[in-house]
Amino acid sequence: MIIAVSEAFYKEDYKLDVVFTDSRKRVVNFGPFLSSHSHPQYNKYKKPHHFKKFKIENGNIVWGKDWDMIFPVIDLYEGKIN
Repeated sequence: MIIAVSEAFYKEDYKLDVVFTDSRKRVVNFGPFLSSHSHPQYNKYKKPHHFKKFKIENGNIVWGKDWDMIFPVIDLYEGKIN
C-alpha cells in the first residue's frame, strides 16, 4: 500500500491533524521547522494566515501555488519534520 495524505486539518499554532490513506492519524508540528529555517520561501508561512492556506495535492500537504513548501509523506507519517 502506498501511504499518502488523505486529509489534513488546521489544529493550532503550526500544528495540523493529518490523516493518511491507511487511516493513521497524527498531529504534525511544523513550528520547529519554521523557526529554525530562515529562507524567504518559508518565511511567509510563519504568519498564521499564510500557514493555514495549505492544501492536499497528489497525496501531499503543500503550501503555495508552486508548492513553496512540501515535506516527504514518510516524514509526516513518522512525525519527523526536519
